[in-house]
Amino acid sequence: MAKIYIPPKQGVAGQLFDVAFLLALVAAALFLPLWLKIAVPSRVEKLPEGVSYTLAADGATRQWTGLTWEKLGQNPTMQAQWEKLGYTVETAADIITQQFDYTIDTAGLVITAVVIIGFFVFLVVMSDREYRQVIAEKFDGKTDR
Repeated sequence: MAKIYIPPKQGVAGQLFDVAFLLALVAAALFLPLWLKIAVPSRVEKLPEGVSYTLAADGATRQWTGLTWEKLGQNPTMQAQWEKLGYTVETAADIITQQFDYTIDTAGLVITAVVIIGFFVFLVVMSDREYRQVIAEKFDGKTDR
């Protein structure tokens, strides 16, 4: 007759530690790329022909020359929408000329895929071992292998 399997008990302190540890891991996984400055959006400056700027003395303000809504590729409807949002041609130019670069980092993508696939292989192997241990305990050491 098979004995009844009784799983090991974990105390409240152990459960609280597990939850805190998992939350810390999730927070680290989400914020580590930001802290290491490897998840910063990449922007490329693309000025229309005939448009240029010089930086003011404060190093942040731009003094534009040759700037018009038409040169920025904005029609009157777009211009009206920018103005409804409170933008002038100069402040909108700061946004319009700084386009996002959507280049994919192939090495980073491959490394991420290898880590994820490796984790799932590890998970399946460990789950198989634990499953076989439970079966061995429940059925007096008899397993398929």
